[in-house]
Amino acid sequence: MKMPLISESLQEHLTLQNDQEIQNICHAMHPADLAAQFDELPFEQSVEIISKLNPECSAQVLGHMDYDDQRDIALRLPDQKLAAAIALMSSDDRVDLIQSLPEDRGETILHLLAKTEREDIRRLCSYHDDTAGAIMTSEYATLTPELTARQAINKLRLEAPDKETIYYAYVIDSQRRLLGLISLRQLILAKPDTIVESFMRREPVVVSVNEDQEEVVRKMAKYDLLAIPVINGNDSLVGIVTFDDAHDVTEAEATEDFHRMGSIANDIGADSLMNISLKDASIWLMIQKRLPWLLALVFMNIFSGASIAFFEDTIQAAVALVIFLPLLIGSGGNAGAQSGTLMVRALALGDVRIKDWVHLLGKEILIALAIGIVMGLAVSMIGIFRVGASITVVVALTMVLNVIFGSLLGMSLPFLLTRFKMDPATASAPLITSLCDIGGVLIYFSLATWYLGF
Repeated sequence: MKMPLISESLQEHLTLQNDQEIQNICHAMHPADLAAQFDELPFEQSVEIISKLNPECSAQVLGHMDYDDQRDIALRLPDQKLAAAIALMSSDDRVDLIQSLPEDRGETILHLLAKTEREDIRRLCSYHDDTAGAIMTSEYATLTPELTARQAINKLRLEAPDKETIYYAYVIDSQRRLLGLISLRQLILAKPDTIVESFMRREPVVVSVNEDQEEVVRKMAKYDLLAIPVINGNDSLVGIVTFDDAHDVTEAEATEDFHRMGSIANDIGADSLMNISLKDASIWLMIQKRLPWLLALVFMNIFSGASIAFFEDTIQAAVALVIFLPLLIGSGGNAGAQSGTLMVRALALGDVRIKDWVHLLGKEILIALAIGIVMGLAVSMIGIFRVGASITVVVALTMVLNVIFGSLLGMSLPFLLTRFKMDPATASAPLITSLCDIGGVLIYFSLATWYLGF
């Protein structure tokens, strides 16, 4: 059945109260495709359909839904139905869902779960946000070092249905200290009677339970890992972070950086633009997100106006200077925005560190000087015919200085913010542009006043 027709078919069977057909359609579809179909259905119908599915299918569909859709539907499901679905969700997904519910509803659902699951959820909920502990799962496969390859494969075969992944199996001792890891490929290729300890990968790449989630993602990317083990202070294995969770972190961090680079607030209100789509965001939320920084930049730009007023005599003596003002300060702001964007990205990827600042500063000066000279020559070709040689010299020199100033500001500001433990993405294009406007005005009219002798 074609995807556009599925939602219509579900609606038709829902009207006819044909529960069996609804279940047949839903069970035949991939959970991700089914979750996408609920976007085409009225909310009440989505809730009714999910309530008719078996717990396993409900758990899979909820796990593929957007954060807000998942929470809204969960709030409408009966307690027993929701608890049954949550019990079958992966440990990290059910923690996210429980945390999204009101506290009293969350406690009610927890008490309907088995003691082991309830304790696991409480433990995972105890870790700080944005750490490895907050995104890890406790559903991982373990082996002991004395097992043979044949015994290990048999053990994994029995555990596989309850684990998020068995591609890696983690070798632990009686105190759950991590000794090494083995891939499923290694187990399959090993001779059946070979002892696990003899061919396990010792000292695997690990992360601490309190390590920042961005660092977790960087390590997984650096070492091409599908999953990475998480240990506590005693080197005991407490969980793993899988590739899909790392992907979610990457997407969330990229969204946050884009918002900050666009001067969009991320700390206003209970909701976040990272968790809802632009289409679904309310007008009031969008105003709250966008207005604060814009207001701050408005007041910052007052300094540009004050700078212009300070050089009023120079402007009156050479009104032609005003012709090039937008071009000059715009070029400085554009150069700064370019440099800042490249540096924020490099810092985010770990390509550069604070210790690289001096080296990059010298490199950026040469680059900005070359760009500034070319742009200065370009603008002088226009100026020589419009305003004469003297003002053209001022314009060309200002162009060079503004490009250098903007480039160095754009490069240095992310480093400065990183030095003070702030997100370098806060050095957004609007902020850099506003600072370049102020600096550009001061450079232009100061140079004009000195060179033209006003």
